Amino acid sequence: MSPEPAGVSARTWELLVAKGTLRRCRAGEVLLRQGDPASHVLLLMSGRVKALLTLPDGEVLLLAVRGPGELLGEVGVLGGDGRSATVVAIDPCTVRSLSAKRFRDLLRESNAEEELLRRAMRRLREGEEWRAETAALPAGPRVVRALLRLAVPGGDDGGGTVDVGLGQTQIGQAVGLSRGVVAGELARLRALGVVSTERGRTVITDLPRLRALAASGRGSV
Repeated sequence: MSPEPAGVSARTWELLVAKGTLRRCRAGEVLLRQGDPASHVLLLMSGRVKALLTLPDGEVLLLAVRGPGELLGEVGVLGGDGRSATVVAIDPCTVRSLSAKRFRDLLRESNAEEELLRRAMRRLREGEEWRAETAALPAGPRVVRALLRLAVPGGDDGGGTVDVGLGQTQIGQAVGLSRGVVAGELARLRALGVVSTERGRTVITDLPRLRALAASGRGSV
């Protein structure tokens, strides 16, 4: 069954899925690489991926985690630029792949170009809002809100427990904090029974309480 599309109409999504070539990816596999030519678009059918930006000084930023129903790599194809970020599979994933030319042709034929442009603009605004939020918040609330943003569909077991799929270093890359600071904030959340952690993995164990902490602005108490 096709996943619920994120940010595009069901009609456009199903059209693209029908024309795409199925591909299976391993956890940890690079699906798109920053700087490469934008030769194709991927439709994420199952699993989760993370988008990483490497700055000129070598620092790595975690831009987003995406789940099933997402288009990947369409901005570079529509803009005629190279890949702006690296996309890596968090879980084993299945995708549908479309060449850049086929993708653009389908959008023209279905009059969906404006729809995709609006989606791209929404994504840009979301990124700007997240950066503004993280710059203004202290470490505790910053980590709490990051966990909620990063807990995308694909990690929920249906019982209120959500595997974020990321460790302390990667959460720090998302919010501009060191691994040590993130570890301290996660320790406080563990003491509250809100998360559990192990090497390279963070699991939200009490999602309603984490949301309440985010709403209160008191992420570490």
